[in-house]
Amino acid sequence: MTRVVVLGAGIIGAACARELALAGCAVIVADRGGPAAGTTAHGEGNILLSDKGPGPELELARLSRELWPAILDGDPNAGGVEWDAKGGIVVATTAAGADALTEFAGAQREAGIAAEDLDAAALAAAEPHLTRDFAKAVHYPEDAQVQPAGAAVALLAAAVRAGAVLRTGCEVLGAVRRGGRVTGVRTSGGTIGADAVVNAAGPWAGEVAARLGVRLGVRPRRGEVLVTAPMPPTVFHKVYDADYVAAVGSGAGDLQASAVVESTRAGTILLGSSRRRVGFDDRIRPEVLSVIAAKALRLFPSLAGVPVMRAYGGFRPYVDDHLPVIGADPHLEGLWHATGHEGAGIGLSAGTAAVLRDLMLGRAPAIDAAPFRADRPAAQCEGETR
Repeated sequence: MTRVVVLGAGIIGAACARELALAGCAVIVADRGGPAAGTTAHGEGNILLSDKGPGPELELARLSRELWPAILDGDPNAGGVEWDAKGGIVVATTAAGADALTEFAGAQREAGIAAEDLDAAALAAAEPHLTRDFAKAVHYPEDAQVQPAGAAVALLAAAVRAGAVLRTGCEVLGAVRRGGRVTGVRTSGGTIGADAVVNAAGPWAGEVAARLGVRLGVRPRRGEVLVTAPMPPTVFHKVYDADYVAAVGSGAGDLQASAVVESTRAGTILLGSSRRRVGFDDRIRPEVLSVIAAKALRLFPSLAGVPVMRAYGGFRPYVDDHLPVIGADPHLEGLWHATGHEGAGIGLSAGTAAVLRDLMLGRAPAIDAAPFRADRPAAQCEGETR
């Protein structure tokens, strides 16, 4: 039986552990903290097709979207996942934004994504509290949402039921090698022997790779979210400004912000989003929150005066070419990577785990995995450490 150590108990590590355990591997999941305590706990839970243009990431997103319902079917922990296939609406508030959204949505339709134009009446029916001052709106019925920590815990529980073991409080210190191959990892909780090691440490994956003696171009990108007090039903889809796509795709290190507004089952409304490259500086910046709030009010003016209950931030695993890293390390046999999803890790987790499982077992994945390989230039530049 192949022994696999998965480094990271967030959504990606949990999904990989589940797939590998179900495939018959002896899996140990090791994390320096607790399950879903890092990036996963600081996300919004988006499972999106609407923000990805034609290409490898969209294919991975489509695979994941197809897999999620089957993963949850019959799972005793599915209730905690809070699966909500509510769809998304992208709104352009300027003429230039409308032109860009028209072109973007057209390319997605050609790739097979459902993208439906909404006129004023249809938009008002779908989102009665949304601004009427818009230039174009597109509905994406396949977009969905989960509770991110609940989803990760459900995947981990499924892995444990299949025989996986979870070890918390295990910080990676280094690799055990024999003849150019990794044969285990040294951790603060002792040495763990392995036939294969999966680096699923999210924004810390670059640092973990360095401790294992290899290079990986994953860096942190900071994001913040505002959370309102619970409200009556106000927002019925994931609604965001068309500028969001440009912010996601930007490689700039300074603040990139756009309006993203969605509700939760608890009645709170999540207001995002921001992107900044500040290393692992975890300070909340009031000026960033102010920009987020102003952009959200542009879409939903009725939120003015609604109490903000809290704000939180987290780090996304960023790669310069905006693609995840999924596959074998080019320099250390037996080491595999599953990271670099930036803000899309929740939605891409199911597909990532399926692709990695197939690669590790020598099978052809359902999609072309070559664009995600770890030996590409963007994945081999130096990452940041704390």
